[in-house]
Amino acid sequence: MFRYFENLVDPYVEHDDEDTPPSRLWPFLAVYSRPFARVFVVTALFSVIVAAVEIWLISYMGRLVDLLSGTQPAQFLTDHGWELALVALFILAVRPALQMIDVLLLNNAILPNYGTLMRWRAHKHVLRQSVGWFENDFAGRIANRIMQAPPAAGEAVFQVFDAITFALAYLVGAAFLLWGADPRLLIPLAIWAALYAVLVRWTVARVGPASKASSDARSMTTGRVVDAYTNIHSVKLFAHEGRELDYARDAIETTRRTFAAEMRIFTVMDVALVMLNGLLIVGVVGWGVMLWVQGTASVGVVAAATALVLRLNAMTGWIMWALTSFFRSLGVVEEGMETIAQPIRLTDAAGAVPLTVADGAIAFDGVTHHYGGAKGGITDLTVDVAPGEKVGVIGRSGAGKSTLVKLLLRFYDPERGCIAIDGQDITAVTQESLRHAIGMVQQDSSLLHRSVADNIRYGRADATMAEIEAAAAKAQAHDFIRDLEDPEGRGGYDAQVGERGVKLSGGQRQRIALARVILKDAPILVLDEATSALDSEVEAAIQDTLYGMMEGKTVIAIAHRLSTIAAMDRILVVDDGRIIEEGTHDALLARDGLYAAFWARQSGGFIDTRAADATTAAQ
Repeated sequence: MFRYFENLVDPYVEHDDEDTPPSRLWPFLAVYSRPFARVFVVTALFSVIVAAVEIWLISYMGRLVDLLSGTQPAQFLTDHGWELALVALFILAVRPALQMIDVLLLNNAILPNYGTLMRWRAHKHVLRQSVGWFENDFAGRIANRIMQAPPAAGEAVFQVFDAITFALAYLVGAAFLLWGADPRLLIPLAIWAALYAVLVRWTVARVGPASKASSDARSMTTGRVVDAYTNIHSVKLFAHEGRELDYARDAIETTRRTFAAEMRIFTVMDVALVMLNGLLIVGVVGWGVMLWVQGTASVGVVAAATALVLRLNAMTGWIMWALTSFFRSLGVVEEGMETIAQPIRLTDAAGAVPLTVADGAIAFDGVTHHYGGAKGGITDLTVDVAPGEKVGVIGRSGAGKSTLVKLLLRFYDPERGCIAIDGQDITAVTQESLRHAIGMVQQDSSLLHRSVADNIRYGRADATMAEIEAAAAKAQAHDFIRDLEDPEGRGGYDAQVGERGVKLSGGQRQRIALARVILKDAPILVLDEATSALDSEVEAAIQDTLYGMMEGKTVIAIAHRLSTIAAMDRILVVDDGRIIEEGTHDALLARDGLYAAFWARQSGGFIDTRAADATTAAQ
């Protein structure tokens, strides 16, 4: 039974990805609610039925009082026994069945699946965002919104059917009940309903913005705390625990103040609600008693009216909390939409086709990109890399080397110009096929918080264990991997590396990253300071591996350690976003320019950029 209701909606059902999700709340929720349309209709129907049954029970209590008042005890069961038996059967069997279906629809069909569907689709959408999009926000805040918004949306949906639909049906049923007893009993109910609506409107108008402010503050706090944890090495290295506490305390205090402001609204609401409910009880019950005194209403009518208003009195607080919870949840969803509903700006072109790499020729034609600013990046860069050519790129920090690689991988689109691989504009091919064709080892080789084997297998998902071990051996990683053991006792290739690979040394992370790229075996290879984290002994040991990786591939290698690129077919010297020198190592030394200055003044194989700057200025 549970499984049947839990499987009424598949949260992972296929759907068309939307590059530009709705930016307004209700259209946004409507998109996620489409798979639930039929379930919502049935749930609303059962909510109304359950409310109608509750009203009928109160009405029947009034009838029972009248029957007891107008029948002799000895004759009562004879005259009304079958009626009471049928009512008892209804209460014991039919009513629980109706209630059970209503609860199963809410708790088992809607709640687990609605939040899951929203979180799955939101995560899928966010993963499609560009690298630049992620660089402009806290990872912690993004994750917080992905985690908070779906359960909040599920809570809002729950309140619609559990409280709002039920309450509306109950109020309509109560009006009919009082009308049937005596139309004059509707007067105090109508006055109370009008005042109650005013209170609801006042509360809702303030709860939404207050809830959003509170949710924003919580996300800011999460972002700051996660930022400190992610960069804990820097925090400890510079002894800034106190500074980080102050930074977090500012956000935590903002969260406290916004939450306190939100709670003030609920305090005012509770006090006003108690006064309104007192008016309802005195008005309806008092009027009912007066009608009985005048002989125009029976004891049963007074009893039913009393039971009804006492039930409404108990319900109103719950309904108000349900309404405020509903709008608080919507406030959290709106805050989450600031991340989840952001459009995908870097997309595959309409009709994009997979990249076909036959030779691996790369062409940058008049490429300019400054990240939307006036400085940084590259300017009007034109260069051709022949099939199988090995090209080294050097330059000062900020010269534009990494921008060149990011554009090649299409992490950004150039502001001007074109990049082509084997004559195919990379903006006209699918991003997935483009990145499949490029293997890259970065300077900061962050690893996933998974096993060593899983991290290496990231290079090729269908790789066998033997292929993984062979790649690790080529990267001089196999020996140290066999000796690894994590706190849970898993060892070797099954050992977990920790978040971003923090349980490994920089050199170990770099060698695992190299193994991953060796396993990928892509036709184009990009090395961005690939050996920067290795000591000289290990670097020397894997030099042959690196050169073996390059065989038959087109290679772009960025380095400060010039010895790693001296043997390249061609070296590009980049400065201020432009190529100012190019040629072989020997040709550039003979030219006696910036490259020669770097080479002459490097210490331990690294560029001494300050000395090179001084030399350039003197020239």
